[in-house]
Amino acid sequence: MKSVVKALYFVYQWLIAGPIFVVVTFITAIITAIGSLIGNKDFWGYYPPHWWSRFTCFIFLMRIEVKGRENIDPNTSYVFVANHQGAYDIWAIYGYLNHNFKWLMKKGLEKIAMVGWACKCAGHVFVDDSSVAGIKETISEAEQTLKHGMSLVIFPEGSRSWDGKMIPFKRGAFMLAAEFKLPVVPVTIDGSFKAMPRMTYNMTPTTIKLTIHKPIYPGERGFNTKLLMSQCRKSISSALPPEEQD
Repeated sequence: MKSVVKALYFVYQWLIAGPIFVVVTFITAIITAIGSLIGNKDFWGYYPPHWWSRFTCFIFLMRIEVKGRENIDPNTSYVFVANHQGAYDIWAIYGYLNHNFKWLMKKGLEKIAMVGWACKCAGHVFVDDSSVAGIKETISEAEQTLKHGMSLVIFPEGSRSWDGKMIPFKRGAFMLAAEFKLPVVPVTIDGSFKAMPRMTYNMTPTTIKLTIHKPIYPGERGFNTKLLMSQCRKSISSALPPEEQD
């Protein structure tokens, strides 16, 4: 029976949901880009992708459960740091975090047709870590973004996991948090690896759990970067299944 259901979903994914997703993504990118160019990029850069993400989870039959929204204030700027299990991390956060933000994303993503253009128009921050000058430029861009009361979302692992378990964190996200003295909110994503692992485009309908932990606030002297990184990793790990915890 399971094999029949899996086969039916495979057909549904590629012949029905997939084509609809491509069309809706194209339309969302255009709306986001044009809206951001002529109006409020904080609105157009968040709400069209927010509903696109919810639609994506719905059409591919993914269920999202969220815990801990009470830990964050919609009127406060944060640096959100989350583990990166798979592609559905993006849709889960965009669709269900319910907090306006900008992504801190890899420079290479700027080259993705339509989507990269839309992200650039919307004011998302692209990371150029190829040189010291590039890192300084990234910090400068992030500073301009945060001046307007915006939040940032970062995947400190830098790339998706190969097996669902967390890989080592990079210090960049935590250096930014220390630089701007913003509260840092660890976010645990559990289930997106099962939904769509890195090594395939085939999906499996499942429940993805998003756990928003309590913010970690800077002290009078800001953050100790290594300690902050350790605290965030411990918080994120605590909401994962035992076999995936550190």
